[in-house]
Amino acid sequence: MINIVYRLKSPKFFEESIDEIELDGVVVRPTYLSICQADQRYYQGSRPAEILDKKLPMALIHEAIGEVVFDSKCNFKSGDKVVMIPNTPMGDDVCRANYSYKSKFRGSGFDGFTSDLIKLEDDRIVKLPDDFNDKVCAFIELISVAYQGITKFGEIAITPKDKIGVWGDGNLGFITALFLKELYPDSTVTVFGKHQENLNLFSFADEIYRIHDVPDNVDIDHAFECVGSSASQSAIEQIIDLINPQGTVNLFGVSEYPIPINTRMVLEKGLTIQGNSRSDREDFIGVVETLKENPQLFEYLEKLITNTCEINSLNDLKEAFDKDYLSKFGKTILKWNI
Repeated sequence: MINIVYRLKSPKFFEESIDEIELDGVVVRPTYLSICQADQRYYQGSRPAEILDKKLPMALIHEAIGEVVFDSKCNFKSGDKVVMIPNTPMGDDVCRANYSYKSKFRGSGFDGFTSDLIKLEDDRIVKLPDDFNDKVCAFIELISVAYQGITKFGEIAITPKDKIGVWGDGNLGFITALFLKELYPDSTVTVFGKHQENLNLFSFADEIYRIHDVPDNVDIDHAFECVGSSASQSAIEQIIDLINPQGTVNLFGVSEYPIPINTRMVLEKGLTIQGNSRSDREDFIGVVETLKENPQLFEYLEKLITNTCEINSLNDLKEAFDKDYLSKFGKTILKWNI
């Protein structure tokens, strides 16, 4: 079957390519996609030159839903709404697929979802209820990243979870704090951020503080760092200062540069530092089930949608990326009409 793929050839320049896909798995037509900061780093050319040379041209975007067009095994019906899983295991490993060097990740190691059709194995999609909000579902992948980190936290935390702190007032911080409050309703969830206009949206949190205005008597049992870049250094410093002994520090933020950590206090307090990256099928399933059981979460998640762009051409795609880049908070959703 003929397929058109829309690849980033060089920073800010997309091109069309004609590929063929075989009808031996599940074929999905993308319907709604969501731009991630990782996509922007490729589009803006802010990744190191050697990485851009190695990975481009490449189709971007790893957050997307679509409709099933064909399934060779007949496990899915034509028209089924599904979320697509970008992480693709490439063999057995002792660790989870999202941490395995053998796995390939769409929009990073190989083509993402900006194409007419996507061919996947049936374990790389999860069926969605028809009444789910399509625009929110477009970024279920991002939600699944927070979900897998929270799940891992529940497995390793050995001290009480009475007071949980989330550092970061961006998209991931919002989602992480929201799901922590839903999954740990008896815990006090406190959000620490820099931008008051963003913090005002965290209406579900028990407490919010600007990072430079935290009372002296505040402490936490466990922390989630959702800041990233060079700012994660000051966030981790504050976390180590405020966290109680034997707490867990759950890191989500990505930085292009090494971040120093006060290991003296990590040792003195007996802290556990856990890294979190990406997700896998069980996390997508967990998110879908959580949303089924708690439909009120959609109302909060809709607050993250700041732009919705109709994509009918490559020029529309470029304009959507430019518009997203100017947004300081929230998600840009692409209604994929190409």
